[in-house]
Amino acid sequence: MENGSMTGFALIGMGPGKVETMTLEAVEAAKNADIRLYEAYTALWPEDELSRLEELIGPIERIMRPAVERPEELFERAKAQSIAILVVGDPMQATTHIDFQLRALKAGLPVRVIHGISVTTLVPGSTGLSDYKFGRSTTLTYPYGEWIVTSPLEVMLRNQMQGLHTLVLFDLDPTGAGTGDQRPMQPVDAFASIEKMAQKLSESDGDNDLK
Repeated sequence: MENGSMTGFALIGMGPGKVETMTLEAVEAAKNADIRLYEAYTALWPEDELSRLEELIGPIERIMRPAVERPEELFERAKAQSIAILVVGDPMQATTHIDFQLRALKAGLPVRVIHGISVTTLVPGSTGLSDYKFGRSTTLTYPYGEWIVTSPLEVMLRNQMQGLHTLVLFDLDPTGAGTGDQRPMQPVDAFASIEKMAQKLSESDGDNDLK
């Protein structure tokens, strides 16, 4: 083991997008790990900031969705080395990482969580909107072929009916595979996705009226 480090995992929150947003605890934990893995499918940092971070903490490997959701290989490595998994924002904001933590603990591997600044706390502060007036958050997904999920639009409409704000996160992956080639959703993509959701909901309502 390098640096006299221990085994297991550190789930490290990187903050929203630059080195200065990482806590001192996060930087130190990443620097002391044997292996540093950047989880690059739920959210992304600018490449120049990643380069700056590497200069500060050491080499970083990039991992995608399959490595996190099918982590058997990582679990084997973590039996003999300490692995830092670097996650944009806060690592516990995504169900993917919560599931990873639970599976690692079940496998007998220690998991240390180091929280980071998240968009969920930044948005109310930066917009001046009251945190108490936000309803459930949602992620606006790209439509994948014929598969169109309507739950994001339903969440927005339900919050609106209750007089609540909605934090809408934009999808990164047009393929849904989580293996690379991410393209952050643009406003035109978001509008097209919402249109398809609204059409599907309208068709579903029409089918229900016929029953």
